[in-house]
Amino acid sequence: MEYHTERLILRPWQECDREPFAALNANPEVMRYFLNPLTREESDKMAGVIKQKMALHGWGLWAVEEKSSGAFTGFVGLNIPSYELPFSPVIEIGWRLDKPYWGKGYAPEAARKALAIGFEQYGIDEIVAFTALENIPSQRVMEKIGMMRCEEFDHPLVPQNHPLQRHILYRIARVSLKELAAMPDKKTA
Repeated sequence: MEYHTERLILRPWQECDREPFAALNANPEVMRYFLNPLTREESDKMAGVIKQKMALHGWGLWAVEEKSSGAFTGFVGLNIPSYELPFSPVIEIGWRLDKPYWGKGYAPEAARKALAIGFEQYGIDEIVAFTALENIPSQRVMEKIGMMRCEEFDHPLVPQNHPLQRHILYRIARVSLKELAAMPDKKTA
């Protein structure tokens, strides 16, 4: 199923998405808040897992397409982490957009839609997001979509004393589509 925002389409993954997905996952700037950029094999494996989870749940990390160009811009959506966190079990919202699509407000625009789908269509009660403390751009997106900063924690998959080990958790409880639609849409961030 496809979902539309003003400028974007959140849709199921297609085979043609694998190449641009691998390119964005290999970009050190895009991946600067992750342990490493991904190899093509790792990226393809991740795309496969995303597709499997979407088939299982009916929701997931949707491929995001720019309406005006038809270009694959990255992903935005919902996920159940496959590892134990201090606040598990949870459903998280996440995004990863390629650098040419930064600064256009696409992440909050698509994330608001993903929240609406999770809350209204699937009846999810709470959605979380988390990122490395250093990742201020993602924290700004979390705040723009109405999430509240909660607590810091050490990410279990990041090695001890690594600069990205300390993470911050954000939460948002179910809100109506009307409330989400009323949130300001800042296209400059």
